[in-house]
Amino acid sequence: MNDSPVLIAGAGPTGLALALWLTRLGIRVRLIDRSTGPGLTSRALAVQVRTLEFYRQLGIADLVVDGGVEIAGINFWVQGARRARVPLRQIGEGMSPYPFALVFPQDAHERLLIAQLEKLGVAVECRTELIRMSQDGAGVSVTLRRPDGSEENSRVDYLAGCDGASSIIREQLGIGFPGGTYSGLFYVADVDASGSAIDRELHIDLENADFVLLFPMKQQGRIRLVGLVREQEKTRSGELRFDDVRGKAIEHLRLTIGTVHWFSTYRVHHRVADSFRNGRAFLLGDAAHIHSPVGGQGMNTGIGDAVNLAWKLAAVLKGRAAPSLLDSYEPERIAFARRLVATTDRGFTIVTRRGAVARFVRTRLVPMLVPPLIRLPQFRRFLFRTVSQIVVNYRQSPLSAGSAGSIQGGDRLPWVPIKEGEDNFAPLASIDWQAHSYGEAHAGLVEACSGLGLPLHVFHWTPAMETAGLERGALYLIRPDGYVALADPESSPERLRRYFDERGITA
Repeated sequence: MNDSPVLIAGAGPTGLALALWLTRLGIRVRLIDRSTGPGLTSRALAVQVRTLEFYRQLGIADLVVDGGVEIAGINFWVQGARRARVPLRQIGEGMSPYPFALVFPQDAHERLLIAQLEKLGVAVECRTELIRMSQDGAGVSVTLRRPDGSEENSRVDYLAGCDGASSIIREQLGIGFPGGTYSGLFYVADVDASGSAIDRELHIDLENADFVLLFPMKQQGRIRLVGLVREQEKTRSGELRFDDVRGKAIEHLRLTIGTVHWFSTYRVHHRVADSFRNGRAFLLGDAAHIHSPVGGQGMNTGIGDAVNLAWKLAAVLKGRAAPSLLDSYEPERIAFARRLVATTDRGFTIVTRRGAVARFVRTRLVPMLVPPLIRLPQFRRFLFRTVSQIVVNYRQSPLSAGSAGSIQGGDRLPWVPIKEGEDNFAPLASIDWQAHSYGEAHAGLVEACSGLGLPLHVFHWTPAMETAGLERGALYLIRPDGYVALADPESSPERLRRYFDERGITA
């Protein structure tokens, strides 16, 4: 191995999460970014439940929760009146140790991850960018431009492209990035404000021709506004100020705006790369997929990419898995990215489309239908599972096998509380392979796990396990990222051994 066998280009949340996971797994990384330092503005806001579960494996989830704002409800406003409120507090109770919606701005998020990396001896090399690359069967040759303008030639085993939507790595690899750009122009602003809507909840104002979203921030009175720029607000020069977009949506939320800390305009794209991998180079995050901000999925999906790739790279570099293990990264992640682009596209179109039908859906149907639906336990469960990303699965992956109860290979391990302060997610902090058995473990399974060097965790049976879909006495082989690799109702020692042998993996 090289001194730093993995070069990560891009120190946004995706690149930082990849670096943190790899470092915790004992892999040295080099992390570069062409910017001068971490972001100073709150771009992505939502941290989804699945991301918090990944962070719990690293011991940092509580830091993220403490730094963010738990959203107790979503309020719908239409033409100056608050028409409906959807309660969110504990919406995912019983499904995750984090049953809530959380706002944690990207700038604070990046600083937290950087601080964790620095504790482990890893620093971001700012103002350093990849300008050329080539690869062969043994590694990747890269040319970097240093802060002083000089060039450095280096060699690494693997390259991770976390360098955003305009990825130079994707361009160098010649990977297509099909998709499109929505026609509307949007604005985002971080401001100090006062008014009845400044209550640490999410507010959505739906109008005939525009909309505005209000997100609470950690600082008292600080909010994030996202809205659509109307035609009459556009200036001849194309340069807008916040004063240009003080439309009726903001007026209808009855806000008094104080200091404007940040204001920007942008266009929304929807694209997925043709491939997430070329040889020893991988694409992650915005370099691989970009989509509308509906549901707050983008940053979290990139972090999911990072976790998926990290344990596989570590296993290969440590000689615990054949290089073919890396073949599973693209099919596992690209399928979800494509579905996500399609679903967020439909939601975004409803919010932004003009015309009588779209206006009726926004201003009449949504406020009328959402409140009664949210009172239904089945709908609340569906909403939480979908937005939280806990239903993301890899059932079609070659790494997934079997089914036991309602759990199939490739599913996220369902969360089950054991007793006060204890649950079945605690062992996942090892970020390594492990076996779970709920109720009791067959004697042959205990011996097989011991022979494989595979930790076996046996949990006393409770009714909550059956509710979660687990089968009593079954074997659940868990991957380092918390997904079920093998679900076997027979708890067959031979099937467990065969799983590792057939895939060239050492537990």
